[in-house]
Amino acid sequence: MYINRPVYLEKLFDFKDKQLIKIVTGIRRSGKSTLFELYRTELEKQGVLPKQIQSINLEDPIYRDLMEWAKLYDFINTRLEPGKMNYIFIDVVQNVEDFQKAADGLFIKKNVDLYLIGSNSRMYAGKWATLLGGRYVEIHMLPLSFKEYTSAYDKPAAIDSIFADYLAYSSFPQIVQFLKGNSSSEELKLLSRQYLDGIYNTIVVKDVMESRKIKEVGRLEQVIQFMASAIGSEISIKKISDTITSDGTKMLPLTVESYLDAFRSSYILYRADRFDVKGKKLLKTLNKYYLVDIGIRRLLLGGKVKDQGHVLENIVYLELLRRGYKVYIGKVAGKEVDFVAEGVNGTEYYQVAQTVREGGTLARELAPLNAIRDHNQKFLLSRDYEPATSHNGIKQVNVLEWLLG
Repeated sequence: MYINRPVYLEKLFDFKDKQLIKIVTGIRRSGKSTLFELYRTELEKQGVLPKQIQSINLEDPIYRDLMEWAKLYDFINTRLEPGKMNYIFIDVVQNVEDFQKAADGLFIKKNVDLYLIGSNSRMYAGKWATLLGGRYVEIHMLPLSFKEYTSAYDKPAAIDSIFADYLAYSSFPQIVQFLKGNSSSEELKLLSRQYLDGIYNTIVVKDVMESRKIKEVGRLEQVIQFMASAIGSEISIKKISDTITSDGTKMLPLTVESYLDAFRSSYILYRADRFDVKGKKLLKTLNKYYLVDIGIRRLLLGGKVKDQGHVLENIVYLELLRRGYKVYIGKVAGKEVDFVAEGVNGTEYYQVAQTVREGGTLARELAPLNAIRDHNQKFLLSRDYEPATSHNGIKQVNVLEWLLG
């Protein structure tokens, strides 16, 4: 049983039959191939015939003879249905040498709508642009949102209990299948840990070490473990370098920077740049980083989820990305705004806290938002359950209700 991914399906339909190559990117096992299956099912419901659809997963040995771009092109071209639109889906297309030549050849055909999947650091955003120019649109896919996770959760449970599972196990779609298997909590922990370990090791070894020709896995893991412990904290390349060096492993800032770039290209790590709200400009230092999945953080650090406030911040950050915002860390009047979210309908500001019921916390969280003098929407998100509340125009919302909204 597939978990519905309505946000991404809607994006695919928005670009259906448009003269653009559609590229779905994202971390391994986030559901990209399944998304294509869901989309093909919807196309057939709308009257597209099976013979108008070609689906090629280049990890399947059955397609082992298509690893040259000309052979891939000829294979598809000879099977096109004349006089009708053809929907072509190619998974892990980067495995084909000079694949862009096949893509270009298909792109110029008036009866071809082309969809590609790319999922590793060999095909980061800048490289897609270099190879395909302005002929493509990227749809970036993350693991399950809390809303998607909840929709697939068929155990009778309170929303707080479901959120606890979301934090405890992972947001990868396969984890939900484990939850449906009636395993004990200890078995679930073991299954999720083994599954995440497989994803993590594949990313580190194949997507990072092999593609970037990095030889020392220990140094690489020191960096990602440091970043996992520092989610939601302002950080500099030099601080990472100094901290790891002080622990006994000399690491130059340039090495740290290259490792971070590799992790970002493999979609396990995301960077939020700082933004001067008053001056309307990006700042160059002290960015923040977030992990693609809290389960991977647990895997890297072990034990229970710590720093609940930063964990919640991480989840809100990813949700804002899912909703199509460009997300920054705000600075205004010497205070930090957790998120400045720029979308097609304007800018929104967010503060995130585990609770604002403790003495002085509410005033402290509201202060940065009150310092912003424009009239854009401002939100305070927390785990507190309170009646709908507004503080001088700032909307206080329960974060779980916001995630499900």
